[in-house]
Amino acid sequence: GGVVPLPPATLTGFSVAVVGSGPAGLAAAQQLTRAGHLVTVFERDDAPGGLLRYGIPEFKMEKRHLDRRVAQMEAEGTRFECGAGVTSADQLEGFSAVVLAGGARVPRDLPVAGRELAGVHQAMEYLPLANRHGVSSPISAAGKHVVIIGGGDTGADCLGTAHRQGAASVTQLEILAKPPKSRPAGQPWPTYPMIYRVSSAHEEGGDRVYAVSTEEFLGDDSGAVRALQLAEVALEDGKFVPVPGSAREIPCELALFAMGFTGAERPGLLEDLGVEFDPRGNVARSASYETTVPGVFVAGDMGRGQSLIVWAIAEGRSAAAAVDEYLRSPADDRPRLPVAIPSTARPLR
Repeated sequence: GGVVPLPPATLTGFSVAVVGSGPAGLAAAQQLTRAGHLVTVFERDDAPGGLLRYGIPEFKMEKRHLDRRVAQMEAEGTRFECGAGVTSADQLEGFSAVVLAGGARVPRDLPVAGRELAGVHQAMEYLPLANRHGVSSPISAAGKHVVIIGGGDTGADCLGTAHRQGAASVTQLEILAKPPKSRPAGQPWPTYPMIYRVSSAHEEGGDRVYAVSTEEFLGDDSGAVRALQLAEVALEDGKFVPVPGSAREIPCELALFAMGFTGAERPGLLEDLGVEFDPRGNVARSASYETTVPGVFVAGDMGRGQSLIVWAIAEGRSAAAAVDEYLRSPADDRPRLPVAIPSTARPLR
């Protein structure tokens, strides 16, 4: 009973479109609704939540928590239009302001020989299907030797999901050397140290192989992947180079790329709006989260780049404050929304 609706006392008469219902979009939408604006959240999937719903496995985040938040927001007055992909600026005509919160959805690929073989997939092809269909997913690890390329959180999600689907073996590859177990001297508190971490998924099993690079996928007569050729690497002059004589094959009947994302999806809405991009491929924005198009704001991974959920929530709330300020008249005496972080905030390193 602690999570109750907090509808606005009065309405401003302004309407705001939020494109994307991940953590940044939900956070922005709730703050703007509570400020008295009429908010519509557009989500191309069939239910709100973005990667909270279809990217993060159930064993890591139970979806009932997400459903409870969405129900609270609907009771407060936020409208959700799901299965509604926004691909042109014309679809946003009539709104007083727009918040772009579509995430950084372009995955980093691995263009090596054999990439085209059946059974080689991006993590974000595999995980959403597993979340939707469970053990009946059309991409299943059941009885297969699985290799995950990438050692981060997404890789761990793939690892835990493959175990639950009954994989014969799971191996996670990382190009970096194995980190130390204790904080390095060059990464003092309060910086986030690069140390060896074991998630709950890793505790369930699987092998972790460090300082290796994938050289080639090998296929069988049917065109499906059967093995992966890797080589140990060493860092020389800032580049990873293969260690001579270290190449070897490992069984691989399902390969999953979990190597991060390169930026926002440009074709469609972003190109039609005419927003500009920064050198890293993210939507460029001002200190007030506004893009180069007046009245259009951006929050979360779409403007920051791939990051954590807590950053997306903080950005969504802060962008909402900027939108509210943009719509506010000099005579408006409503309380101002709080700003959690500036758009330039970054983790300590």
